[in-house]
Amino acid sequence: MKRALLFGLMAVSFISCSCGSKNVANIVSDNTIHPENGKMKIKIGNSTFTATLYNNATASTFKSLLPLTVNMLELNGNEKYVDLSGNLPTNASNPRIIQNGDLMLYGSSTLVLFYKTFPTSYAYTTLGRIDNPSGLTAALGAGNVTVTFERE
Repeated sequence: MKRALLFGLMAVSFISCSCGSKNVANIVSDNTIHPENGKMKIKIGNSTFTATLYNNATASTFKSLLPLTVNMLELNGNEKYVDLSGNLPTNASNPRIIQNGDLMLYGSSTLVLFYKTFPTSYAYTTLGRIDNPSGLTAALGAGNVTVTFERE
């Protein structure tokens, strides 16, 4: 009887683990580097940052909009955002931790550039991230800012 119970628990654990690995695979593939020149430049005032786009439909669609110059609004002392004129494809999930330099989509049309690291309970679709976010906070400043996104 103990063997049957142990075998049953092991089977349930195995099934749970294999289902969980599917979700991890989806998240990992969503955040892989874009294979076809996935680099872009982000210009903020006199500063230019290089960013890498992820290999997903949202990043591909966003890249087709470039070059794009927008006035990004300040929010919460940790992000700049702008509502785009159209919707992009989404695959939102909760990243748990936002990193300084993350570029994400909130909903289907709000582009967000994060300049501080913090925990979150919100869901976003990943677009990419700034390769070296050093100096990003200073470049963005405390208020609204004009940002240009362009292909590298």
